[in-house]
Amino acid sequence: MSQENEVQRSTYIAKQLKKKEVVDARIAAATQERGVTILLTGNGKGKSSSAFGTMARSLGHQKRAAVIQFIKGRKETGEQLFFASHPNVEFHVMGHGFTWETRDPELEKTAAEQAWQQALIYLQDPNIDFVLLDEITYMYKYGHLEVADLIAALNTRPNHQNVMMTGRTAPRELMEMVDTHSKIADERHAFRAGLKAQAGIEW
Repeated sequence: MSQENEVQRSTYIAKQLKKKEVVDARIAAATQERGVTILLTGNGKGKSSSAFGTMARSLGHQKRAAVIQFIKGRKETGEQLFFASHPNVEFHVMGHGFTWETRDPELEKTAAEQAWQQALIYLQDPNIDFVLLDEITYMYKYGHLEVADLIAALNTRPNHQNVMMTGRTAPRELMEMVDTHSKIADERHAFRAGLKAQAGIEW
């Protein structure tokens, strides 16, 4: 090995050892053991997909999960078809479709309230390890639900329970109280280029 390559190798190893020290210190400092709250927002595609992927990871560890979809409801989604028959998943599709399809705010509000009551049952159930509240943040944008009720339920849920929530926007109070908040950006979308939505990708 040339002297130049040896120097590069030594520099690389030193950087990795330094990085390991930082990571190890963070791992050592993380001493709390409890469930986490995760919020996925943003205009980009993939919020629900990410949440269902995390749920699949949880199921792989023999955890029990519950799903409440607050908007999707006009057609069966791939995730519903796949997960609804899983023995460790409780799956509820409570919406009546998108607002531009229903055009009935009272119907939407009633559906939201029914969905929330079902969600509340799982947020109080110690036998449920993972709760996915898909598209819930729209309910606060449209004024169908009160975010204070969600925050209270999150604060009093079983200690081990993990909760994921999705939607393009979210109330400031919710963004400030969750443990993890990721925002998915929209750089490009096939639909805007005229590509038709398809099963297995959009639903």
